[in-house]
Amino acid sequence: MQFLDYSHNPALIGASLLVALMAGFTGLSLTQGLAQRSTLQKKLSIALAAISLGGGIWSMHFVAMLGLQLPILFYYDAAVTLSSALVAILVVGVALLLLHFRERTPLVLVSAGSIVGLGIIAMHYIGMAGLEMCRALYTPLGITLAVLASCLLNIAAFWIAYGQRSHRNILLGTVCFGVAVVAVHFIAVAGTGFVADSSVNEVGPSIGKEIMAMGVVLSSFVLCGAFLLTGVTFLEPSQQVVPAVVAETGGEGAIAEVASGPIEIEPRGKQIPYELKGQTLFADLDSVAAIRAEGHYTHIYTAHGVFFCAWSITEAEKRVAPNPFLKTHRSYLINPAHVISFERLKDNGICHFDLPGLAKVPVSRSRLKQVRATLGV
Repeated sequence: MQFLDYSHNPALIGASLLVALMAGFTGLSLTQGLAQRSTLQKKLSIALAAISLGGGIWSMHFVAMLGLQLPILFYYDAAVTLSSALVAILVVGVALLLLHFRERTPLVLVSAGSIVGLGIIAMHYIGMAGLEMCRALYTPLGITLAVLASCLLNIAAFWIAYGQRSHRNILLGTVCFGVAVVAVHFIAVAGTGFVADSSVNEVGPSIGKEIMAMGVVLSSFVLCGAFLLTGVTFLEPSQQVVPAVVAETGGEGAIAEVASGPIEIEPRGKQIPYELKGQTLFADLDSVAAIRAEGHYTHIYTAHGVFFCAWSITEAEKRVAPNPFLKTHRSYLINPAHVISFERLKDNGICHFDLPGLAKVPVSRSRLKQVRATLGV
């Protein structure tokens, strides 16, 4: 069996890397700040991010395949090619759901990276199975190296991007993801031999490189648009005001001026604003037992009931924690003075309350040690 000689177009190799980087940036940016959104908003953002990342993986693969130069004419099976794109999108979606609907432990990060890594491998080999008039033959060593590289590089990408959801980490994660997708493709191709094959087992209609090029250009165009939209938001200056700084020698009420930008005014006394019958009222911190995230807003729990607060959970944490409030979960802040009992579970816990509308608050594993120390248990 004689293997065909092949080469790659350097310009299309560069284009494939660019597509992978745009996909990574768009997908990782779309999932930033989801903890402060409603469940429906989170699901929608995750779906869009999965389409961006999975579609970007597919687009990168076929941009690189357009640059594959063989001495024979070959085609693609449209149905197999489309199924490879759907596999990539679905697998990435599973990983993102895991990251955003489970506590982000090291095991979850490794699992998400491995899932995406295996998804990239599956997409690659399904896409290669769509070749017609040409057959790809693989070696065990080539497959093993591709699987290992894909899993390890994607674990690194998600570990960086989700270890801390900052602009810097998203950019570094984008680079890792882009390099991972491109590296896996060419590692897999390096372990692949191509032979001419006149037999055709069509699942769907055949398409030539010209039609494939049009499809890839269209998907890349959509990806570029999404990249530009997320990039504008990513580069937009933060609208948050600069926190006030209490002067060391000016007493409790003294505020140091900041050279530029507005100065944040401290909340009125030790109170939390809430809405009731069209009015903004104020609750003393000591009377509030817990604060729960509700989309971009929060609800506060007191002995008199549950009330709407315009603060986000991030704003509430910045203003009232750590004294007297303590964060027990990404969606909860509690006042330890109102806890009537604590229940230790396997790797997390529950704080119990005796208030209208509030019976218990979850304690995540990452917060368990601090909560127990505060409660003295």
